[in-house]
Amino acid sequence: MPKNSLSIFINPNLMVQKNDLFTTGIVYMPIGLASTVAAVRERKNLIQVIDAFGLAPKKMTVKDKFLRLGLSFEEIYDLFPESVDLICIFANQIINHEAIIDLIKYLKQRIDTKILILENTQAVTAYSLKFVATEFFNAGADIILCGEAEVRLPLIIKNLNENKNLNDIDGIITKSFRNNVTNVIENLDNLPFPAWDLFPLENYWKIKYAHGPFTSKKYLPILTSRGCPYPCKFCVVPTTNLQKWRARSPNNVVNEIEYFNKTYGVNEFHLEDLDSTVRDTRTKELCLEIINRKIKINWKIVAGTKVETIKSMETLELMKDSGCSYISISPESGSKRVLKLMKKPFNIDHAVKIISKMNYLGIKSQACFVLGYPGEDDSDLKQTGTLIKTLTKKGLDEIAIFIITPVPGSSIYFDFKDLSKINLSMLNFTPIWRKDYNKLAKYRLKFYCNFLFYKFIFHPFKVFVQIRNFFLCKFETKMEMVPYKALKLKINQFITLAKKI
Repeated sequence: MPKNSLSIFINPNLMVQKNDLFTTGIVYMPIGLASTVAAVRERKNLIQVIDAFGLAPKKMTVKDKFLRLGLSFEEIYDLFPESVDLICIFANQIINHEAIIDLIKYLKQRIDTKILILENTQAVTAYSLKFVATEFFNAGADIILCGEAEVRLPLIIKNLNENKNLNDIDGIITKSFRNNVTNVIENLDNLPFPAWDLFPLENYWKIKYAHGPFTSKKYLPILTSRGCPYPCKFCVVPTTNLQKWRARSPNNVVNEIEYFNKTYGVNEFHLEDLDSTVRDTRTKELCLEIINRKIKINWKIVAGTKVETIKSMETLELMKDSGCSYISISPESGSKRVLKLMKKPFNIDHAVKIISKMNYLGIKSQACFVLGYPGEDDSDLKQTGTLIKTLTKKGLDEIAIFIITPVPGSSIYFDFKDLSKINLSMLNFTPIWRKDYNKLAKYRLKFYCNFLFYKFIFHPFKVFVQIRNFFLCKFETKMEMVPYKALKLKINQFITLAKKI
């Protein structure tokens, strides 16, 4: 590999399960990849980014049970320059696994270049690559990099340039050796801001939907911390982050907000942290930093946070004053028995107080639940239904309900049998392969219907506001935005099929 080598970074196609356009097909702007690219560029390496989804988010192909969004493989390859020395593919979400595998096979047939797969460590919808490494190698991948890449990848590129081996770098897996991840990045302030200048931001803004509710004309995701200290057994994060939580300083976070506010005119920021409010004093300091700098922004906690870490009403008031307009929490279950099985701590009384205060302040709230945890029974499911009613009465704005799936890297991965026969892209939160899926899907539909009924009874005005926001495409909650997304996908699917006739 020559010294002035070029590395190409690919964000893969987005896959959507055809039978569920609501739960699947979530658009995540690839912040982990943008951060990695920034770190590689900072060390004077030559780079090129190909965002297969972002460059053509409305383009669709139909394959089996999935819709595949973005550039075709031929179009991706056409963007390659004559000389490429390393191809890095971001394994961003488990549902996209099939598209990633097919892309590896396609590229390997056309170019004799090392292919490296990057793990996404900061999403509950991602997966631990060490558990499925064989699939990548069988497709033609040469290197898998587990753990955070900002420090490791520049070192890999340097060693490849100098024809040195990679054996001493932790987190690397090849066909001949496997190194476990032994550390995480402790000082996140040392990292450069994400390289959004290399990504098609305008395309993400034009589709009008995102992971979090997209209210204004522009938004950007931001990670103010990484990891999570909790050991929830259904989650991949304890594995990909060694169960460690690390935070950026409030000053560094607001520097990034200020920079992208001035550079792109963005005033809406979506916190994609796995657990952004772990340290209450830091949450307050972050709010005060925004307030003291007099930055007028709208920020949202869109990936869920631990409600108990929002310690007081004072914290919520500061969050509101600094521009916070949306907070997602994750009760997961209304059953204390199931929560104990999950190793998921949750204080129902505190959640009720926080939701009530958020309703008073005008901060939109979401509560996420999971159904079908191993050992859960009908009595446990009824308790979840009761909790949904209780929180809705207190002013909860929306719910999100997922069906448990054994993500590679989660503690429950080995509790499910015969997973080797299942396409990994099917291990999403609409697992139609589960024998009890139909029963759980009925419960999910029932809970959604009950929620809307309770909301109409206790807070009828909110229902009318949500309907208005849907038609105005000014989404304050995901429940307003997701039907819009599903409708757009259905229209694109119809157009795609019509073109084939």
